[in-house]
Amino acid sequence: MRPDFVHLHTHSHYSLLGALPKVPDLVARAKKEGLTALALTDNGNLYGAIEFYKECQKQGLKPVLGLDAYLAPRGRKDKQSGIDNRPSRLVLLAKNEEGYRNLLKIVTLSNLEGFYYKPRLDRELLEAHAGGLIAVASFLGSELSAFLAAREASRAREVSRWYKKLFSENFFLEVGKYPELDIGLARFRATLNFASDEGLKTAAGREIFYLSPADREAWQTLALVGGSAEAIERSSNEASDFSFYSREAMAREHADCPETLITSSLIAEQCDLKLKIGSWVFPDVATEPGENYDQTLRKLVERGLREKGLALTDEVRRRVEHELKVIANKGYGPYFLVVADLLDYAHKRGILTTIRGSVAGSLVTYLAGITNVNPLDYNLPFERFLNPERPSPPDIDMDFADNRREEMIEYVKVSYGADKVAQIGTFGTMMARGAVRDVARAQGFPYSVGDRISKLIPMGSQGFPMTIDRAMELVPELKKIYREEREGRQIIDMAKKIEGCARHISVHAAGVVISPRPLIEFVPLQLDPKGGKLITQYDMHAVEDAGLLKFDFLGIKNLSILADSVTLVKKLENREIDIEGIPLDDKRTFETLSRGETVGLFQLNGAGLTKFLCDLRPTSIHDINAMVALYRPGPMESIPRYIERKNNPRTASRPKRPRSSGC
Repeated sequence: MRPDFVHLHTHSHYSLLGALPKVPDLVARAKKEGLTALALTDNGNLYGAIEFYKECQKQGLKPVLGLDAYLAPRGRKDKQSGIDNRPSRLVLLAKNEEGYRNLLKIVTLSNLEGFYYKPRLDRELLEAHAGGLIAVASFLGSELSAFLAAREASRAREVSRWYKKLFSENFFLEVGKYPELDIGLARFRATLNFASDEGLKTAAGREIFYLSPADREAWQTLALVGGSAEAIERSSNEASDFSFYSREAMAREHADCPETLITSSLIAEQCDLKLKIGSWVFPDVATEPGENYDQTLRKLVERGLREKGLALTDEVRRRVEHELKVIANKGYGPYFLVVADLLDYAHKRGILTTIRGSVAGSLVTYLAGITNVNPLDYNLPFERFLNPERPSPPDIDMDFADNRREEMIEYVKVSYGADKVAQIGTFGTMMARGAVRDVARAQGFPYSVGDRISKLIPMGSQGFPMTIDRAMELVPELKKIYREEREGRQIIDMAKKIEGCARHISVHAAGVVISPRPLIEFVPLQLDPKGGKLITQYDMHAVEDAGLLKFDFLGIKNLSILADSVTLVKKLENREIDIEGIPLDDKRTFETLSRGETVGLFQLNGAGLTKFLCDLRPTSIHDINAMVALYRPGPMESIPRYIERKNNPRTASRPKRPRSSGC
C-alpha cells in the first residue's frame, strides 16, 4: 500500500514575488495528484488564507492554514544591521480555531513590532500564542537545521528541547532529501539521526514555489523582479527543484523512511479548522438604556419624518415599515446606525459628503439622514438596495471631500476605538504591460526592448484588465513580434507566466473596517509599506468572509472643489450657499448644459457626453439622470433615439393595446 502524504510547506503568489502559483491552480494541482489535504504557508503573511480555505472547500480538499514565519535571531524588537536582518524560518500550522486566532496575533505583532526587512516573531511571541498550533522546523531554513549544518549539536539540542517543551507532541522536524542539492542528502541523514537521538518526530516535506519544473525560470525571474536577496539566492541554484512533487515522487524519494510520509498526513489530520464564512459582526453602537438597535433606528426615522416635513401617508407608512422589517430581520440595524452617525458628524463639521448607488432607493436612509434623495420622488425601488433574498450585506458608499477624508477616519478611531479600526489592504498585481517591462529588465534586455513591446499592449478598462493573450489577438504588430523576434517571444512567454501574480500590498482607495472587538481577533494586520497606515492583510472580499463589513470612505476631489467654492462665495460675495438646497429646476443651468459648457463637470464632461447634451437640450433633472444612465456600453446605442423622442414626443411609439381574447 502506498504511504499517504500531504504537502505542508507550500507557497502561493501571495509570498509576494517569491512564488508563482495562484491559489485555484495550487489547489487544483493537489486535487489532481490525489491529495486529500493541503497546507498554505506563505512567507510571513496570511494574505491568501481565506481565499485558500474557500477554494479547498470548493474543490473538496481539506484546508490547512499556516505560515512560513520569520524568527528573529534575538528579540523581535532588536533591529541591528548585520545581525537581526538574518531570520530563520519556522512553519506554523493551525490545528483549530484557537490556533488560527493565534496565527492572526502572531502575524500582526510580527509586523507591527518585529518588522525589520521582514515581519519577525520571537520566542516571547511563540510562548504567548502557542495554543492550537503545530510547529515544524523547516528543513532548509530553520535555526535547528543551521546548527546541524554547522555541527553545533549542543545548540541544536537546546533549540529542539525548547520547542519540544513549548509545543509538546505538536513539534516536528521537516525532512527532505533534495538529492539535487549539495547539502541535501547529508543534511537529511543528520536530521534523521538527530531526531532519533532526541526522540523527535519527523515529517517528509518539500518546499513548493511553483507547480512544474518548467516554471523554474519564471520563478527565478520573479525573484529578480522582487529583488529579495533571499529569493534570488534560493532560486540561483540551477539544479534546485521546488516544484509540486507528486505523492508517487515523494514515496520514491522517501522509500527508506515511509513513516515520514505518514507523519505528514497525520499532521494534516490533526488540523481541523472550521471557519464561519459570511457570518457578520457589527461595531458597537451606543443606544439608550433598554433600547435595541432596531428601536433606535426607528426613533431616528421618526425624527426624520418630523424634521423633513414628510406627510405620513399610507404609502410612506407602508414603505417605512417594510424597509425597517427587512433591516431588522437581516440584523443590519447597527450598520445603518453607524453610517448615520458618520454622516451626522460630517454634516456638523461642515465636511461635504454625498452617497452613491442603490442605497438612494431607501426611504429609511433618507429619513435617517444618510441619503438626501427622497426615493418616492423618483420611483426608486428599495429592493435594488436590499431585499430578504439577498445573501450579501448592505454596501453604502460614502463620498467625502478628499481633503477632509482623514478627519472622518480619525473620528471613527476616536469613537469606536483605535484598535478596532483599520483601512483595508488591496493587492497590486503583475498587469500585462508591467509584466513585460519587469521581465525584460530582470532578464537583462535593454530598456528599449521591453518598452517597445509594452507600449503595444492596449490599456484595459475598469473592471476588465487587459491580458497579454487578449492583446495578442487585438494587435497584429504584437503578434508579429512574437512570431518573428526571438527576444520578443522570450519576453512575452515569460511575462505570461508571471502575469496576474500579486506584486505588493497597499491601501484600498475607500475601504475601512470597524469591529466590535480588537481587529486582531478577526483579521491579520500590518502597516501599509508606503504610508505607514494600519491595514488588514485580507482584501475587501476576505475581510467580509472573516465577518467584518466594509465601510466605504471615498475621497472625492469634486466635493472638495464644491466646498471651496461655497467658501469663496461667502468670502467674496458674503452669500451663504446651501449646496444641498440648490434648486433642481434652474432654467439657466439647463441652458448652460445645452451649450456644452461642461468642462470639469463631474460625470457630464467629456466630448461624447457633451455632444449628446447639446443634442438633447435638457429641461429636467430627469433628463440628466437618463443621460448618465444611458452613457455606457450597450445602452449608449439608444441615446439618439431617446434624444429624438425627447425633442419630438410625437415620434415616441405608444404601446399597442392587447387584443381581447373574448373571455
